[in-house]
Amino acid sequence: MGSRMIEGFGIEMRLAGLFSGGKDSTYAIHVAEKQGHEVGYLLTVSPKSDESYFFHYPNIWVTRLQAEAMGKNHLMISARSSSRRDELEALRRLIGRVSGKVDGLLSGVTRSRAQYDAFRGLCSKRGLRFVAPLWSSDPIKLLERMVSEGFTVMIVGVAAEGLGKDVLGKILDGRMIAFLKELWEKYGVNPLGEGGEFETLVIDAPIFRKRVEILDYEIRWSGYSGLMKIKSARLIEKE
Repeated sequence: MGSRMIEGFGIEMRLAGLFSGGKDSTYAIHVAEKQGHEVGYLLTVSPKSDESYFFHYPNIWVTRLQAEAMGKNHLMISARSSSRRDELEALRRLIGRVSGKVDGLLSGVTRSRAQYDAFRGLCSKRGLRFVAPLWSSDPIKLLERMVSEGFTVMIVGVAAEGLGKDVLGKILDGRMIAFLKELWEKYGVNPLGEGGEFETLVIDAPIFRKRVEILDYEIRWSGYSGLMKIKSARLIEKE
């Protein structure tokens, strides 16, 4: 990871992590803690709809279980609407709740300049550092690191050419990464899904004390997009 990705790189900080339950926000926590930072709070904005520009929508309630699995304080707030203004206002209020308790805000943003600038702007107004350890990472190498380091990542939403109903519920592995690379080369599908091409849910990771077990779900499909809606889940001991 290069120093350009983290303002204050090399300085151990108390961080609050933007947390959606997906692979990028979860892996960012893992990376930050390996670098010596303390991620004591997880901040989750529950968007009004799947039209959200900044935040993940599918299965946002599962973040409560994931935060418990990591043993972290979890703060969640609902946005008033799906407008960028209301979503950022919700995040601003969350940041206010940890004011004085953290030195910076952690994000798993990788390529979206709009998200990077918006989150960094909120931090500047609060006198916080903005930490984005995955910024500008090679997408394929990043996915490979997640798998090799023990992240169990499930695909729970798709909305891009080449991604069908059969992909929902699949676990990210070498074969899936190769498939995503092929779609990237053929259709220009972002292999990290940062543009909403697909959504993920982390059900186990090295930073989890327990793993998430999905008990019940339903598949919702419309046109060329679909969602694996988690209806029931729990934490169980790791094997």
